[in-house]
Amino acid sequence: MKERLQAIEERYNELNAELTNPEVLGDIKKTLKLSKEQASLKEAYDAYQEYKQIINDLEEANELVKDSELGEFAKEEIQRLNQCLTELEAQIEIILLPKDPNDEKNVIVEIRGAAGGDEANIFAGDLYRMYSKYAEKEGWKLDVLTEEHSDAGGFPLIEFMVKGENVYSKLKYESGAHRVQRVPVTETQGRVHTSTATVVVMPEAEEVDVEIKQSDLRIDVYRSTGAGGQCVNTTDSAVRITHLPTGVVVTCQNERSQLQNKEKCMQMLRTRLYEAKIRQQEEELGNERRNKIGTGDRSEKIRTYNYPQNRVTDHRIGYTTKNLDRVMEGNLEDIITSLITEDQNRKLRGEE
Repeated sequence: MKERLQAIEERYNELNAELTNPEVLGDIKKTLKLSKEQASLKEAYDAYQEYKQIINDLEEANELVKDSELGEFAKEEIQRLNQCLTELEAQIEIILLPKDPNDEKNVIVEIRGAAGGDEANIFAGDLYRMYSKYAEKEGWKLDVLTEEHSDAGGFPLIEFMVKGENVYSKLKYESGAHRVQRVPVTETQGRVHTSTATVVVMPEAEEVDVEIKQSDLRIDVYRSTGAGGQCVNTTDSAVRITHLPTGVVVTCQNERSQLQNKEKCMQMLRTRLYEAKIRQQEEELGNERRNKIGTGDRSEKIRTYNYPQNRVTDHRIGYTTKNLDRVMEGNLEDIITSLITEDQNRKLRGEE
């Protein structure tokens, strides 16, 4: 552990020196790249500075143990410092765990109404509102990319981007099938129905992550549809892009101009192809994904929202809370923190 921390400290100091070099500062891309690398090392660097300080304080306290006046105080200080050291070493173990390279990325989220007809679409809308509220609490920006409205309310499909700090690190656990148990508005006999909606969270891909040839694309433009009146675009601004080698299709009609919709489509396409690339790499690693908290498969039931009992249960980690009403208002912190903690514990046990 100490050797790794020393290596991180050396690299951190090297980056400090480089970032004061006028030649480096004149290159914006290089400066951003080095600043990003330094930021990724800062937590471990700061922890190592604290670790060295505690070790130094322990050495000084041990020298004072035999002192007639300060000996008792030194013994108490040694006990306190050893406790601090034990806690800090546990924190450092977590800090030094392998990082997911996508953790700092923005995400594109797709929510679909699945089993349950209109009620599933309504629930998809409820999940969208939940994530919107959570993004607001986190200070993230949410941008709808495409949406299909259901006559009964909610969405058969809605896709949106979430931008902010470390978005993927928190939302990546949300992929899978979400199940709701409640009495639908259309139910006349008060029976509880079960419906599902699927969520897919994909790290936003940059151009360097995926190479897309223009010759592999079919681009169609058509007239946007809307709620009527001024909401309907009277020009062919909606865009549909088909990636011919894979058959992946993306659409966007939420922006006013064809160019803006095309840019959003390309963003979505890169992200979908990047996500497929990640999945293929993980499948090639064999059983690795089986040990993870969630595979991200649409068919995997990850969470149940039980309205009659005001209960939310995350089936992957056995987490249950009786605060469904607060969760649906975007208070996901406790669930997501529990998922992150369990993920870290599994890695510490060598299960991944």
